[in-house]
Amino acid sequence: MSRDVYEYAAIRVVPRVERGELINAGVLLYCQPRAYLCARVELDPYRLHALDPTADLDCVRQALGTYELACGEESGPLAGESLGGRFRWLTAPRSTIVQAGPVHVGLTTDPEAELTHLFSKLVRL
Repeated sequence: MSRDVYEYAAIRVVPRVERGELINAGVLLYCQPRAYLCARVELDPYRLHALDPTADLDCVRQALGTYELACGEESGPLAGESLGGRFRWLTAPRSTIVQAGPVHVGLTTDPEAELTHLFSKLVRL
């Protein structure tokens, strides 16, 4: 079975941008040869409140959810964009509380399995 190139970025929560402290709360993975774009998110409220006890969990969860929505079939304003265009838009640098980290690449035979592996490695403790 052939391996295909994929790109991924950690989805980070930076509750106080001026401090630069962050936690990983998701992974965004794009594999163009397999027409695959998916985000998986999970917020750990205890880790977030360790960085900023005043962080608004509902707002952060809503912002994280937009990554998953943007990858779906009904992606709102991004619905007309190609999967690659969506990935580029989602990984564009931002100075916001929820943002994507740097883009990395790899090879995979199964993008879904790769997303699960990266999520376990980068997000879950």
